[in-house]
Amino acid sequence: MPLALPRPHRDDWRIAVGGLLGGVLLWGLGIHPRLGTDPLVLWHAPWAPLVPMAVTAACEPLRRGRPRLGLLIGTAALVLDTVTLGSVVTVVLYTDLMYAAVLYGTPAAARRIPWVTGMLTVLGGVVPAALWRDPQALLIGVGVGVVAFGPAATGALVRNHRDAAEAARLRAEQTALLAEMDRTQAVIAERARMARELHDMVANHLSAIAIHSTAALSIGDPRTSGEALAVIRENSVAGLAEMRRLIGILRDGSGDLEPAASPTLDGLDALVDGARANGLDVTLDAGHGPVPTPVGLAAYRIVQESLTNAMKHAAKGCVRITLRQADGTLGIRVTSPYRPGDTPRAPGSGAGLAGMRERAALLGGTFEAGPGDALWTVHATLPLTEGEPA
Repeated sequence: MPLALPRPHRDDWRIAVGGLLGGVLLWGLGIHPRLGTDPLVLWHAPWAPLVPMAVTAACEPLRRGRPRLGLLIGTAALVLDTVTLGSVVTVVLYTDLMYAAVLYGTPAAARRIPWVTGMLTVLGGVVPAALWRDPQALLIGVGVGVVAFGPAATGALVRNHRDAAEAARLRAEQTALLAEMDRTQAVIAERARMARELHDMVANHLSAIAIHSTAALSIGDPRTSGEALAVIRENSVAGLAEMRRLIGILRDGSGDLEPAASPTLDGLDALVDGARANGLDVTLDAGHGPVPTPVGLAAYRIVQESLTNAMKHAAKGCVRITLRQADGTLGIRVTSPYRPGDTPRAPGSGAGLAGMRERAALLGGTFEAGPGDALWTVHATLPLTEGEPA
């Protein structure tokens, strides 16, 4: 099936019709670039200039869709025009076809046409001048340059500017796309950070509330129920305080609340005391010096979440927390009694282990958690210097 010609642009039709009417007007007025006595005029019929002019005008609708075909036919028409009395309109329309062939043609054509027309311009001036030994023969090269090289060079210049503008537009779109991707990634990262903070701050208190409320409901002793309710109240107040702190951080200085400082390793003693109040047997062995704030926060949250998991899942026994600083790293190990098949004392979502692993990875550290030798062990190593995120 033959390929259909692209539909001509309406402006191309206007150029064709306007050129044809202008050429007919000049022909009617008897205005021609050559005299009948010119030796180059071989076709003396009065209507002869109308033929190449009509052919050139008919090529104008091809200037965008098939610019190379239009230029080839227009070149043949221009050669035919040189053996008649000629028409200025034919030359003008041909320059437009040359310009369009470079502007709308293929990249290869856009590179070759200016080079070819430039060579023809030089040869058209030098060769006749050398053969005839007449400096006026250089005007032939000037004519070729005006009719062919000038439009081709102009088309190349406009095309370069157009391509540069298109490249700049594409770069701007890519920059906007990358900025949007960065914004999306930042939002996702911030949401993940907020999720970790919310889970780590509240899960411990809610787990204690769930465990002691179960005890209060299942035990008929008023004294035991009162103690459980006291623990529930204490954890409820602490949980609300943590939620209030997080809301203050999110509001970022709204005036209602000054966000509290992030927890550090100095708060481990209070964290362990709270775990003991919730019924855990905990020992703390903290052998470390000053650590960077991000490392201290991550270590605190890992210990906090480990105690929360021990409260929900651990069997009866001692929970041991060990922190050691050596070789530029802070090692954290939390062990708790483990007995396969035990029913958790409070429901869990599994987000705690994922949060601890993410905290260690963000600092370029390592994290492991799992059972072994009747113990559930959480082991994390956090570098004390800036490292590559895992």
